Amino acid sequence: MGRWLVVEDTLGKARAIAVLSGGMPLRAMEAAKLYREGYAPEIWLTHSVEPAATLGEMGIPFAGEDYYNTRILIHEGVPAGAIRGLDPPIVNTADEINAIAAALAKERDPTAILVTTKAHTRRVRLLWQRLGSGRGNAIVRAASGDPFDPGHWWRTTGDALDVVREVLGLMNAWAGLPLHPAR
Repeated sequence: MGRWLVVEDTLGKARAIAVLSGGMPLRAMEAAKLYREGYAPEIWLTHSVEPAATLGEMGIPFAGEDYYNTRILIHEGVPAGAIRGLDPPIVNTADEINAIAAALAKERDPTAILVTTKAHTRRVRLLWQRLGSGRGNAIVRAASGDPFDPGHWWRTTGDALDVVREVLGLMNAWAGLPLHPAR
């Protein structure tokens, strides 16, 4: 099951490298590596609604994952001018795909490298096929530093939870996304 979840596309030049939410700092570090290798001139970050909204209601400031990813990218040698935040705010991976596809639809070169974690790659590819393919092209890549062990995923609770989450997410996508995040 773990091996089946991990799929990657051949790397190629793209308009942008999009860092999917979650998996800090691995995803941002991989995006910085790809940027330094010259695969794209820009890195795109999505802006998650949570936990900032809930914390804000409690009077607790939270800068947001995009803030920290920006700091990671700059630390890893990406110039601030090459980092772009995307709108609208997102709640889940489907929202991210829609935000990235909308941004790509406005570009001359509608290709983006989507950086995620290993177990998340198959669902990202499926969601792109369902939601974004008419607006651009995606190259799905996993963070090379991701410790997920696809051949022995049942040995750690983190890997096992990743597999369960991804299988359920894939079932939701195959069913046409009838399940939505709690609001």
